[in-house]
Amino acid sequence: MSVKESLNVEAPQLSAPTSTEKKSCSQSAVSFDTKVNYDRFLDCIHCGLCTATCPTYVELGNENDGPRGRIHLMRAVTDERVELSPQIRQHLDLCLDCRACETACPSGVKYGEIIEPFRSALAEKDRNDGKKLDLFHRLILFKLFPSAKLTRLSLIPARIAQSIKLDQWFLNSPLKKLLPKKILALTEMLPPLGANLPSLPTHLPAKGKQRAKVALFTGCVADAVFRSTHWATARVLQENGCEVVVPKNQTCCGAIHVHSGQEDQARPYLEANLTAFEDPSIDAIIVNVAGCGAMLKEYHHHFKETTDQKRLKTFMSKVKDVHEFLDELGVIPPKGRIEATATYHDACHLRHAQQIAAAPRNLLNQIPGLKLIPLPESELCCGAAGTYNLTQPEMANRLGVRKIENVKRTDAELLLAANAGCLLQLHKVAKQQHLNSWIGHPIDLLDLSYQQKQPKL
Repeated sequence: MSVKESLNVEAPQLSAPTSTEKKSCSQSAVSFDTKVNYDRFLDCIHCGLCTATCPTYVELGNENDGPRGRIHLMRAVTDERVELSPQIRQHLDLCLDCRACETACPSGVKYGEIIEPFRSALAEKDRNDGKKLDLFHRLILFKLFPSAKLTRLSLIPARIAQSIKLDQWFLNSPLKKLLPKKILALTEMLPPLGANLPSLPTHLPAKGKQRAKVALFTGCVADAVFRSTHWATARVLQENGCEVVVPKNQTCCGAIHVHSGQEDQARPYLEANLTAFEDPSIDAIIVNVAGCGAMLKEYHHHFKETTDQKRLKTFMSKVKDVHEFLDELGVIPPKGRIEATATYHDACHLRHAQQIAAAPRNLLNQIPGLKLIPLPESELCCGAAGTYNLTQPEMANRLGVRKIENVKRTDAELLLAANAGCLLQLHKVAKQQHLNSWIGHPIDLLDLSYQQKQPKL
């Protein structure tokens, strides 16, 4: 179904159900009411302040494609007042789960705690109905991506192709049409992969007086595609007096599975990470990918049945975004000048899920010579949203083009974002829209300043 075709159903007008109705709904709705805390629906006061911040509503202007309308739809389905039709599913699938609505909401509605368990219920319903995930989800999203090792191996042909510029020839030739659409999309969003760097060592000493001992979370796709950023993060932490440990038995955070409604498949990753980062001497677990950080901080929302809640809470209390941690620690200013203009895109799961907006800018303002230019609509999603740009390519591309057009208005030489998915999306759309800005992570730039090097413009 195209985006235009998704505009044909009106959001139902709902009143609060009586206790009898709620009891009836609980008995008849097998999965939805057991997955979603019904009180979360009632937190919404229908003011509509969220709609102006919702990327799909801003693009389409349809109530069903905004947070308020989607809450109506999910509640109506839970109450069995409307049928879960393909149209309603399309409205819900079109949600990026960017959670900008949470930042805007005056009532503190936890939209993520509604849409994510509802999607889990949808996945459960599909399984009960005998529906199977397609091969792309089973093999690529849920098997390949969660393994950094397998993903790195799969990128060997791409590294070779990039080194001899064969990738550019292929993407400009009719041969690219031979690839399946989603595989082509993956190929198009690959950034320059650079040298095949070795894994980080398990221990890196602090420089100067030790101020903290931290563990670095490396994840899956981020380690396969952006390992250079992990190295940069470790060096920046060392420069700021941090002893860095990198547990080798850590794994994917599980976000890919959870955001697709497959929480059961994510549980082994939770257990592995709880074990990997159990060292009580660790002051903080550092994450440089916004989506992973949000997931790790919210494990308790997705895994309420985990037996050892104390262990879980101890883990989550230590998770810190790298910008958040350095800003709180007090960053030691770098000395290398970078005479350039830069603009910063707020990754949704940093700005909205973790409510971190000032810290990355505070760190960037420490770089001598750097001029930071505000990005129009910085808080609006770029269209990456985890795997959204693979499952909803039409809307993802619209949002990506909108983002790059705003970047062009700044005339910035550098484009910065603190999330692997955002960086992949920005690289892809920047190439399509002929934007030649240097694209990287804020920590990459901070690391260059510490090393007194320059970004290659």
